[in-house]
Amino acid sequence: FFLLLLALILTSHMHRLNVSSLISVVLLSPTIVLAFFHVQKSCAMRKSTVAARSTSTLDSIQSVKGILFDVDGTLADSWKLGFDATQVVLQNHGIEPITEDVYHDHTRYCTPDRLARHAGFRPEDGPQFEIVGQRLGNEFDNLYVNLVSKESAGFYSGIPSLLESIPSRIKLGLLTNACVAYAEAVLRVNNNNTRFLSVHGADSIPAPKPNPDGLLVCCQEMGLEPSSCVYIGDSPSDAMAAHAAGMPAIGVLWGSHSRESLLKAPFIHLCSTVYELQSLLPRR
Repeated sequence: FFLLLLALILTSHMHRLNVSSLISVVLLSPTIVLAFFHVQKSCAMRKSTVAARSTSTLDSIQSVKGILFDVDGTLADSWKLGFDATQVVLQNHGIEPITEDVYHDHTRYCTPDRLARHAGFRPEDGPQFEIVGQRLGNEFDNLYVNLVSKESAGFYSGIPSLLESIPSRIKLGLLTNACVAYAEAVLRVNNNNTRFLSVHGADSIPAPKPNPDGLLVCCQEMGLEPSSCVYIGDSPSDAMAAHAAGMPAIGVLWGSHSRESLLKAPFIHLCSTVYELQSLLPRR
């Protein structure tokens, strides 16, 4: 401390600075340093608390009674099917085609909302937004569902093994923002149409994600409390729906949305691989 004071005084003479001002700064420096370390300690404690809560929540996943999944970008590698069907519908109505990035970003919306946005409408446009979205959405669903196959909507590598590893005592549910017929078709071509007790789409529930309605309906049909379940998805709207329903959500990074966008959503954890997800869930 005294060496610092001496160095500052010598520096002040060299640069004709006010010595008394420098001494005042130096005398205050221990207080500043202490305050700095206090802030650092507080931040570290807060981070430690958040990390502890996150670990505690992850540990509780092992005791869940129900697991609910999103479909596209979570179980099924089907984005190209959805993208191509979207382009066909837009072309049929003389609407400019969209880019892959725009498609991926808009998968957070249910099908009618997504198509209306691609057509240039927004919710603030009033009834026209809903009318256009419903018309384009119905056309999309009729095309989309009929194109589902093992090749166009097959499960990601490792997903079949993950589902098989989940104990039979754990109830499974499925909720997508696509139509329920699409969800059922995907399960059928992947030979998993009997394992899921509750399957719903945006057209079979009161309100689509990010509203919690679909998850609450699934939990009711499965006979479980939302707090005893976990929802797994690839979109910020999945986390928002789960949070509103009162259940934890785990995000996956092999779907349509970036790590940055998912970090802003209320997921308790993000998984980079199917193997990592499987390690978090109850296993036989």
